[in-house]
Amino acid sequence: MLMKAQCTTNEGMLGDFLLAANSGRHLMMRMPERDAETDEFAESVAAGLAARPRRFDCRFLYDSEGGRLFESICRQPEYYLTRTESAIMAARAEEICRYTGPVTILELGSGSSGKTGQLLAAHAELHGPTHYVPVDVCENSLRQACRDIPARCPAVRVTCLHGTYEDAFALFGMTSPALTLFLGSTIGNLDEDQADSFWRSVAGGMATGDFFLLGVDLVKDEQILNAAYNDAAGVTAAFTRNLFARMNRELDAGLELDKIEHVAGYNPRRERIETRARFTAPQSLKVGPMGQSFSIARNEEILVEISRKFRLPPLLEHLRSHGLIARKTFTDQQQWFGLLLLERI
Repeated sequence: MLMKAQCTTNEGMLGDFLLAANSGRHLMMRMPERDAETDEFAESVAAGLAARPRRFDCRFLYDSEGGRLFESICRQPEYYLTRTESAIMAARAEEICRYTGPVTILELGSGSSGKTGQLLAAHAELHGPTHYVPVDVCENSLRQACRDIPARCPAVRVTCLHGTYEDAFALFGMTSPALTLFLGSTIGNLDEDQADSFWRSVAGGMATGDFFLLGVDLVKDEQILNAAYNDAAGVTAAFTRNLFARMNRELDAGLELDKIEHVAGYNPRRERIETRARFTAPQSLKVGPMGQSFSIARNEEILVEISRKFRLPPLLEHLRSHGLIARKTFTDQQQWFGLLLLERI
């Protein structure tokens, strides 16, 4: 049975919520800030348009429609990331769970938790009843996880948190011993400064001996990378345009969507995919809740998302500087993707 809780404070209510989860019911909590998400979206869009160079926060790609489109991206033949990471997880889930011992399993940016089922099943098989806490900004994906996971694995109790990564940091100290998952190379969506801030918060919240499972996409041939973000079916392009459709729906932006193009390509100097929206005609973008309007020139490109690619030696050294040491490092045969089991020291 899925129960829903509405909270008015953060850390104290998170603790009460986790205690309620011990009742054995599958629960979902909406953080209070999510109720003001439209205002937050408006403020973020206005700030991104006022910045130079202009850019948008990729977090807002993931409304209900964006979440559905991203699930479809993961099934495209060019998008190797999901199937490669899933294959590594399937082969190594039991080894990971044996190493960590019995833990609470948290997942940041869980989506519909498709890949995580393999790990949850292995943990339940080895250690018995398992508590899983997925965290995501897409409520529909969380609802799907709350339905599907208990049906596939009855030994797993699910406590869903509808919120951001920052909302979840307070959970670390409440759930230890814990294994936190951050899969899909989502860390690549953060630039270097954002990633540093993220790792400081993660390491600051984890107890010594807690674990963190990190999925990272590795540097590889540019043609493979470019194809993954420009699929032939055009799903990734629709995913990018949906951000602007969301602006129309929620902010009364008044945009002509057929005059916005998806442009994605690999930047070898910065070792990252850069996804931009190109405006093929001049447009005025209104941010209704803010009472502001911004002019966008013909052929202007606005950065929508980055996806950094990693080399393992410097990444492992950087993680160690944050007090996270790699206990296990798994890759596929082609070394396209890495799954890193980190421990807080």
